[in-house]
Amino acid sequence: MGKSLIPPDNGDDNVEPVDLKAALEQRYLAYALSTITNRALPDVRDGLKPVHRRIMHAMRLLRLSPDQSYAKCARIVGEVMGKFHPHGDQSIYDALVRLSQDFAVRYPVVDGQGNFGNIDGDNPAAMRYTEARMTDVAMLLLEGITEDAVDFRPTYNDEDEEPIVLPGAFPNLLANGSSGIAVGMATSIPPHNVSELCAAALHLIKHPDATVEDLVSLEEDAADHTKTMVRGPDFPTGGVMVESADAILDAYKTGRGGFRLRARWEVEDQGRGTWIIVITEIPYQVQKSRLIEKIAELLIAKKLPLLDDVRDESTEDVRIVLEPKSRSVNPDILMESLFKLSELETRFPLNMNVLTNGKVPNVLSLKDVLQQWLEHRKDVLIRRSRHRLAEIERRLEILGGFLIAYLNLDEVIRIIREEDEPKQEMMARFGLTDVQAEAVLNMRLRSLRKLEEFEIRKEFAGLTAEKGEIEQLLASDTKQWQTISWQIAEMQKKYAADTPLGKRRTTFADAPQHDLTDMHHAMIEKEPVTVVVSEKGWLRAMKGHLPDFAALTFKEGDKLKLAFHAETTDRILVLTTGGKFYTIGANSLPGGRGHGEPIRIIVDMENDQDIVTAFVHNPGRQLLLSSHDGNGFLVPEADVMANTRKGRQVMNVKAPDEARHCVPVAGDSVAIVGENRKMLVFPLSEIPELGRGKGVRLQRYKDGGVSDIRVFAMEQGLTWQDAADRTFTRSKDELIEWIGPRATAGRMVPKGFPRSGKFS
Repeated sequence: MGKSLIPPDNGDDNVEPVDLKAALEQRYLAYALSTITNRALPDVRDGLKPVHRRIMHAMRLLRLSPDQSYAKCARIVGEVMGKFHPHGDQSIYDALVRLSQDFAVRYPVVDGQGNFGNIDGDNPAAMRYTEARMTDVAMLLLEGITEDAVDFRPTYNDEDEEPIVLPGAFPNLLANGSSGIAVGMATSIPPHNVSELCAAALHLIKHPDATVEDLVSLEEDAADHTKTMVRGPDFPTGGVMVESADAILDAYKTGRGGFRLRARWEVEDQGRGTWIIVITEIPYQVQKSRLIEKIAELLIAKKLPLLDDVRDESTEDVRIVLEPKSRSVNPDILMESLFKLSELETRFPLNMNVLTNGKVPNVLSLKDVLQQWLEHRKDVLIRRSRHRLAEIERRLEILGGFLIAYLNLDEVIRIIREEDEPKQEMMARFGLTDVQAEAVLNMRLRSLRKLEEFEIRKEFAGLTAEKGEIEQLLASDTKQWQTISWQIAEMQKKYAADTPLGKRRTTFADAPQHDLTDMHHAMIEKEPVTVVVSEKGWLRAMKGHLPDFAALTFKEGDKLKLAFHAETTDRILVLTTGGKFYTIGANSLPGGRGHGEPIRIIVDMENDQDIVTAFVHNPGRQLLLSSHDGNGFLVPEADVMANTRKGRQVMNVKAPDEARHCVPVAGDSVAIVGENRKMLVFPLSEIPELGRGKGVRLQRYKDGGVSDIRVFAMEQGLTWQDAADRTFTRSKDELIEWIGPRATAGRMVPKGFPRSGKFS
């Protein structure tokens, strides 16, 4: 009879109640910690995540050193997955591929043969076609791993061992950078120049109290490149960094920040006054093909009016050609528009969130990272020295036994030939240890030559001297740091600034400042439009400059409030009865096919407010604002621009009062007419200029408010049009009885003034 699947007592005694909240918290925390420590964050000591470390270890076991032949990537991936990393083969291969890409990694640790992808974002060939071996950088990372430099732990199935961390003679974390997203935290470290990192590390060894400011040099030492400290990231794809010196320093102090990186470009003369722009380096981690597609899309969408064409002429090197619309285009303005709209300028974040001792995630400063790497190097040096010392002592013990055997060679031979227990006899007779006696018994006959005795004595003397040096090293902290300094200095020579791999690729420059108006025009196709505003607040932009507005149609119950000519590059200012100004790009207004859109869809305008007026922005002008109750002030037009949908509050009004008039200032005098048909003329100088406020009293009323207001030049006189479009002009002498101080009541309007109470 088969085994019953029903538990005893129907399972009642085996049910264990668990609090769901506590269980979920416990399980999710375990998952989060696993992600942080075993997947996403690199170790500060060797700069590697577990998958990269396991790839390096597996390649070492496969003997894929730089002087050996390549092996199929499928074999490497299989070794990693089978022995150390029980995850998907594709994820392992992707990690292996990235370690070999010279456009993704500043100092590749894998030397790939075959198609390993390209800067266009094309995928590498399948792992069965590609081959790989380690580079010199990888050998530095592994240096001393067989000499007890680091601890090992059992693999996932307890069948093998893997290193917890690599010896890391190369400052890999900062040199090659790292990025990863864990649960609740992330890391993002850009690549740096090894020569500069070595200089900073050497300085830190000499001056342990050095600050981050001491380790960062924002200028290159022209006399001696080896003294140039960390200037900033050094990306594999080059580019120009336009981040300010203060921002760079602050990022390295806190471990958080970012770096603005731009493409490198130059103007190439084509003869006869024509030219093209050639981009030779693009920002890090930007796919070239996607970048060109994006520029082409902007071109089609008419967002790059200064650009005529873009094409890719790249071979081994990047060469993107930009053709301007005309030879009169300013190349700097053209490139600035591209930097704003495309990935020709990117921001690479800095978040030095790494694992300290492989366990604790911390956001470290530049000094902290270098210090912990140096402490690891010291630990590796001590462990390797002790391992070597133990080896020497074992060898000296064996050599001592050999020398005793040579001194008593005939007796040793007799004991071996005649005694039943030669090993025990020799140990008793000559005072040999078990190891020495075993070595003597295993000695070959050919070693009995006189010459061999001389070699052993020479080796014994050499090892004794080396033992003394290692003992001195282990006893002296100063000697340990001197040794580490020598190792770092040797590496700095290997990757010096004058070597192809060590030469700095990313340079530094200040971002040029350009006029915002020029920039705005550079990003919008300039076309004539007619802006139409209806009484109910519907806006639209008709193509072209319409000569007549009578043919415009509106929704039922709506009509024309105002219309004016503009260009698509213009900014339209809208004033509401609440005293707020809104800024709308003429190019962003809805087209003229329908009735447009309500202004409340375009900007965040309050429901109880209406449009007072709208006009094309002219930053050089001054405006005169007036409320219905007769308060007003002057304001520079440049100060009323709003950068957000919420607008800018300029005139302070309290209900039932509201903003009613906004007129451009062109003259020296003000004429104001009230609803009581009284007119007052006074000098413009009596009105103050404010950035925001209620203003001053312009005219006094018993009841009612302002009907109209105009600014004019007294020398030319005051003009108005009546209902029949006849123009009337009053000179200064004719206006004498209406001229008075600001805030007075004024007198009844002159003869011929329109019944509407408006100047036009």
